[in-house]
Amino acid sequence: MHNGVVSRIRRAAPIVATLILLSGCAFSDDALLPSLSGDNTAGSEGQSAAQPQPEPQPEPQPAPQPLAQTNTAGVGPVLGTSSFESPGVTSATPTGTHVGQKIQELRGDLARLQSQLSKENGNMQAYRASARKSAAAYHSLLGQINARLQVGTTPGNPELVAQWNQAQVELNKVGESISSLNTLSNEVSATSSLAAYLLESTRATFELRGAVEEDHRQLAVLEDEVNKTVVVIDRLLNELTEDIQRAQNYYTAERANLTAMQVAIDNGEYIGGSLANRAYGVPVPAPAGGAAALVGRKQPLVVIRFSDPNVDYEQVLFTVVGRALDRRPNAAFDIVAVAPQVGNSAQVALATNRARRNAEKVLRSLTNMGLPADRVTLSATSSPNVQVDEVQVFVR
Repeated sequence: MHNGVVSRIRRAAPIVATLILLSGCAFSDDALLPSLSGDNTAGSEGQSAAQPQPEPQPEPQPAPQPLAQTNTAGVGPVLGTSSFESPGVTSATPTGTHVGQKIQELRGDLARLQSQLSKENGNMQAYRASARKSAAAYHSLLGQINARLQVGTTPGNPELVAQWNQAQVELNKVGESISSLNTLSNEVSATSSLAAYLLESTRATFELRGAVEEDHRQLAVLEDEVNKTVVVIDRLLNELTEDIQRAQNYYTAERANLTAMQVAIDNGEYIGGSLANRAYGVPVPAPAGGAAALVGRKQPLVVIRFSDPNVDYEQVLFTVVGRALDRRPNAAFDIVAVAPQVGNSAQVALATNRARRNAEKVLRSLTNMGLPADRVTLSATSSPNVQVDEVQVFVR
């Protein structure tokens, strides 16, 4: 077995027991989940304070879904399928009157307008096809990466890193398609304004003097065709707006998922979809008093003991935070660095700074997993009740 795999398994050994405990209890607001540590001895210290509070009949927890299935379509943004064809322009024999000449000019304007509509429709279909093609390639790469991560691999596997980089390229192509659709939307808006002006001009021509009955008959036909063109342009613009919104939501979610996958590749094991997909609504406000109001007064969601510089905590952290968001999508989290209160004030200050760096590492892990930054606070304190540097995560 590869040395990297052996090292990862050794670091994760105490976490396996944690996961077994987690599977036997349902999340509650005040339930204290097991602490995470870098070795077995540290995990046994304060065991009574770190035991979960099991319920008589635990609810089974659903398994995390692969990243490739996080969007609603599963294969890319949900884009429209309509094609918008011009209704055409009916030809007519000029009457020779001044009004008849005006009608010929309006008919030419309508033909040019419909030609522009056909061009814009073609561009939209091309941008849609490009977005779908890039999204399909992106999800194919994600599926391959997930398959490797599900069974476990070496941390930072260069093959997966190369696939991740290519997936990022494909997702960026989707972003470029969205940019093209936005530009097209501005063009269609201008076309819509021109169509409205043409319709107004056609109706105003009815008021001109010197027309024969044939002129008014041709004007009525022209007005109907301009009306139909206006309707088609409006529908094109509406569907284009919906496509942009859906594609943008998809792109934002997948950017977060791609970042979460980067964490999984660094660890060499599957973690799960981005936490951003579960966090919505207004986060609960932070409590007054900061760390002093939390440590020793409220039970933490999870405790990470940094008795070893290589504590493998991310999978369990993702699981418990994800479970909290499943129960309360508007939940927020307070990360508190707790240092041992040993020595003089200068030594305690140095220990507190060291513990804060560990807390910042946990914060980066959560944001990389997709948790929005406005749902997390970070603070630091010291306590005579801890033996090694700890990071305590509280849910609110």
